Amino acid sequence: MGAVWQGSEDGRGLRIAIVVSRYNLGITERLLAAAEATLRERGAAWDVAWVPGALELPLVARRLAASGGYDAVLALGCVIRGETAHFEHVAREAAHGLARAADETGVPVINQVLAVYDPAQAAARAGDEVNRGREGALAAIAMGTLMRTLREAGL
Repeated sequence: MGAVWQGSEDGRGLRIAIVVSRYNLGITERLLAAAEATLRERGAAWDVAWVPGALELPLVARRLAASGGYDAVLALGCVIRGETAHFEHVAREAAHGLARAADETGVPVINQVLAVYDPAQAAARAGDEVNRGREGALAAIAMGTLMRTLREAGL
């Protein structure tokens, strides 16, 4: 058997950038609060950048990832279906842009942009029991520590 690499849940020594959409602010504030609490519990440091909406997340995420100052970037947003297909385009382009930011910079960019059909679904994903902000923070820590381990292994 060869080498096995995996991330850790210990965020000590990590710097995480969080990019948050102001659109659907009641939801994104709850995602951010859970992410910050998780990072604090795990010993990570973080900075927060606010953007107007989900389509602006990838640009700022890429800039922060490319800065060299962060081990991972966490994007938080919420797109709720309206009467048209617009929400599908917004969610798809945000996801594509965030994935591209990670590919182009080599820095993990964690996508926690909720794409839901109604406000109740959004609230269910930003609550006390299930919170995608918390899950995103844990993923950022795991990926940040994994990438650090791979660098240390010369990969």
